[in-house]
Amino acid sequence: MACCIGFIFIFVLSSISLANTSGSSLKDNPDEPWQIDADTINYDEKTDQYFAEGKVVISKTGRKLTADKVRFDHRNMIAYAAGHVTMSSGKNRLTGNSMEMNLKTETGTLTSGSIFLTDNNFHITGDKIEKTGEESYRIDTASITTCDGDAPAWKITGKDLKVTIEGCGTVKHATLWAKKVPVLYTPFFFFPAQSKRNSGLLTPAIGSSDRKGMEYTQPFFWAINENSDATFYNQYMSKRGNKFGLEYRYALSDTSRGTFMYNFLDDKKIDDGKNNSSDDWGYDDDGEDILRKNSDRYWFRGKLDQEMPFGFLGKLDLDIVSDQDYLHEFEDGYTGFNKTERYFNRNFSRELDDYDDPVRVNKLNLNKRWARYNLDTEFLWYDDVVVRRSHETDTTLQRLPFVGFDASKQQISDSPFYWNLDSQYSYFYSEDGTNGHRGDVHPRLYLPYRYKNLFSFEPSAGVRETYWNIGKFVDNNTEKYKNNQQFRELYDIKLDLSTELYNTFQINGETIEKIQHTIRPQIVYDYIPDKSQEKYPDLDYIDRIKRKNLLTYSITNTFTSKSKILRKIINNQEDSLPQEYTYSQFCRFKLEQSFDIDEEREDDSARWANGENRRPFSPIYAELEFNPDKYLSIQADSELSPYDGAFESFNIDTNISDIRGDSLFCEYRYSQDYSESFYINFYINLSDRFSVYLENEQNLKDQEDIKSGLGFMYTSQCWAVHFGFTDDDGDLEYALMFDLYGLGGIGKSGIMGERGKNVFKRK
Repeated sequence: MACCIGFIFIFVLSSISLANTSGSSLKDNPDEPWQIDADTINYDEKTDQYFAEGKVVISKTGRKLTADKVRFDHRNMIAYAAGHVTMSSGKNRLTGNSMEMNLKTETGTLTSGSIFLTDNNFHITGDKIEKTGEESYRIDTASITTCDGDAPAWKITGKDLKVTIEGCGTVKHATLWAKKVPVLYTPFFFFPAQSKRNSGLLTPAIGSSDRKGMEYTQPFFWAINENSDATFYNQYMSKRGNKFGLEYRYALSDTSRGTFMYNFLDDKKIDDGKNNSSDDWGYDDDGEDILRKNSDRYWFRGKLDQEMPFGFLGKLDLDIVSDQDYLHEFEDGYTGFNKTERYFNRNFSRELDDYDDPVRVNKLNLNKRWARYNLDTEFLWYDDVVVRRSHETDTTLQRLPFVGFDASKQQISDSPFYWNLDSQYSYFYSEDGTNGHRGDVHPRLYLPYRYKNLFSFEPSAGVRETYWNIGKFVDNNTEKYKNNQQFRELYDIKLDLSTELYNTFQINGETIEKIQHTIRPQIVYDYIPDKSQEKYPDLDYIDRIKRKNLLTYSITNTFTSKSKILRKIINNQEDSLPQEYTYSQFCRFKLEQSFDIDEEREDDSARWANGENRRPFSPIYAELEFNPDKYLSIQADSELSPYDGAFESFNIDTNISDIRGDSLFCEYRYSQDYSESFYINFYINLSDRFSVYLENEQNLKDQEDIKSGLGFMYTSQCWAVHFGFTDDDGDLEYALMFDLYGLGGIGKSGIMGERGKNVFKRK
């Protein structure tokens, strides 16, 4: 068993392929002559040979040979070098005691030598090194390591080593050594020697958990061409089976690119409600009695951005999952929800629906923007996973399509009036429910007025026209009517009064010169008349616009700093360019409350009969954003009841870090009578080499642990070890990863690999 594990370990390490996009290709001019420099140079005309001694340098563009002594056969272009021999080729370097080299073909031998490959930090040594080509070598007995120094922490020794720069290396009868102790053996070993993007096996993942058993994930990267690539995955789980995966990526430009991912698992375990299946293989599903009886499990997702003709930009979002538990079950790992969401967010600036949301949105968007107008066309399909899997009546409303046309606020000729427009058309469709058309047009007219620098007043009025043409309307599985056309007219009035007070404080600090404090009080009155709307279809929020007679008042404080851009100092003197500045709004604090005039006027007797009291004042809403520098960020919001002084909601996020890379992220969420949770993610570098992390999420309302994690990382110049433990809703998972720099690693990615390097910015 130990030998088997050892063989897998060596095989995996030997299968790593780098995927960087940078590299150097040395292009020589074959007609360019070699230059010889030395303390003394003698020439034998009969043999056409040069004899150089003392700091000998033979060079041409991109190539250089140095030695204590060199005999150069110019006729045959062969150099015989001895004493501190060094030959550099681009960023790579050969060193040894003596060398015989054909400078034309760049082939020859080097005794007691070594090869240093800069991109991978590879040190390859051997008694005799044969240079078999411009960028290829062979060694009878060789040693490989990425550790610097004469006593490497690890090395791999073997026979008949062959290596090609920007290619790969192979060695037979390879042994992995930890210091002077042999650890593992394999009859054949493969390692990357390229810096360019190349096809090959990537770092695997090994782990263990209660739900999945022993895990082994092996990715394979395929560099298809300069504009596209793909990664294939096979994840073996002893308790669940093999989960296969495919990722395809292409990039034609910054605005035309796409990524599509697919995973499939024929699961050995199902949640059919029998015995302990729901505890062992199912999830609570928000307290609903929803079983996961399917064994065919899959997840297809993708995002695409594409430039279209006539200035349109197309965007495609796909998210199709087999069941409501899949994304919870596979939240972490190479092809898990967390890594996928981070990738899409980073590359497309668009997120996925929450992992526990059974309704997944699929969308095709075509958009065109002008200076003052915007045309937005979308086809939206809401895939209700539970309904689809259970074959229940599906009344989910789809929008096929949605078309929106908006005009930004703009002046009407030279008049004092301004206008804007919001308009949309939707065709609603459901397989077993409503289908029909709806159009909505909402223009608005403004008359802004500013009195000196004292205050601004902006009255505005809008008119809304809504049209329905419903082929069939189903409410609570009851068909109400067919072929119904309806019209609705509404108007609304808004009065906006505000002013700004500000003061500038002179700081004269090393970088911050001034801070401006701005106070913006604002009062807004909104009025929408009462209109009976029960006869209209109820498709979304537009169909039920309630009466509004609301006064909202707020005060917003902002703090903006003016900071110097530090200039370079040359020869103890600053450069002569004019001083430049940066402006940063580092703090924003807002208080807001509304007063419902209609509720204040209501008859108390009607409310008392229902055991209610008038509450015309809304909760006091507070919002804080505080970002004084890149190492501290605080965001908070709350709603405080003016009647009992209790918080109806309170949320705060705090992110603290330092220049060493230590970080602390805390998140508290509270909603009265609903939920209360706390999350902390802590990472600290105890030394230059040793780091630890802690992660914990708790449901404070029910006094339950949601997720906990603990781990450490030890890194040296040429190797690292990661260990992590995670308890996710009772599913215990352990992970161990070893990294041999330059070769890759073996272990469980997604435990230390994802959390440990993320500064714990949690989505």
